[in-house]
Amino acid sequence: MRIRLDIAYDGTHFRGWARQPGLRTVQGELEGALARIVGGEPRLIVAGRTDAGVHASGQVAHVDLNEDQIARLPRRRRDNDEGDAVVALAGRVRGVLGLYADVTVRRASRAPEGFDARFSAVWRRYSYRLADATTGYDPLSRQRTTTLRGVLDLERMDAAASRLIGLHDFAAYCKAREKATTIRTLLEFDWRRDDGGVLVANVRADAFCHSMVRALVGACVAVGEGRIEVDDVVAIRDARLRIPETKVLAARGLVLAEVGYPADELLAARAEQTRNRRDADDSAS
Repeated sequence: MRIRLDIAYDGTHFRGWARQPGLRTVQGELEGALARIVGGEPRLIVAGRTDAGVHASGQVAHVDLNEDQIARLPRRRRDNDEGDAVVALAGRVRGVLGLYADVTVRRASRAPEGFDARFSAVWRRYSYRLADATTGYDPLSRQRTTTLRGVLDLERMDAAASRLIGLHDFAAYCKAREKATTIRTLLEFDWRRDDGGVLVANVRADAFCHSMVRALVGACVAVGEGRIEVDDVVAIRDARLRIPETKVLAARGLVLAEVGYPADELLAARAEQTRNRRDADDSAS
């Protein structure tokens, strides 16, 4: 049985999503909790592998359970309903993690046929929070907001963001990884100030390469501070070379907010298409 898990976490004290020997990670915490409940060695496949310090409010993962593990799912009702047992799993995981844990499973559900948390996804949405001199420093938000000195020009930042939308090679805004393509489709990129004056970036793409969101945000900050011009972000992208003016900002302001999937009947086809594309990229590298 494949189960979908909808997950949220405060990434401050995690060394990222991916399990690493001797280090505290989101995957390690959740797999440990699942093992206590269903036994064995459950392995999670995730939609987006976040870096150290990055948060999530809309992360998605799946786990495959064998017959013995299915039999150990918690039952809330006497009729031994399997669907109810899957739903109850989220509450049991929360119980194992503790009342004030920095990671939680918001929902557990039986995955539709063909669902793959990573390869079936068609887009990911991130948000990034920035406080400037207009906003001021809020110590209660310090773990989820990056603070910068000076006043940032919202209109210039939003204009720069809009120039970057589309299918492009974002090598200039990614940390290079061997055998990994840097071509992505940026679907949305915009800035606003929330009710408290904090600058919030909305960034949605089919997928992201390593540090891409934080680098894009850094480029917009350079524009907002007046260090580069609005159209320079496009020239930098097209040159495919990283420059010192477009810094990768801190992880604390970044949140994986949402993952998008196609209709159930298209899940398997989407997963196969994505795998084939990744295999082709690896072969070409």
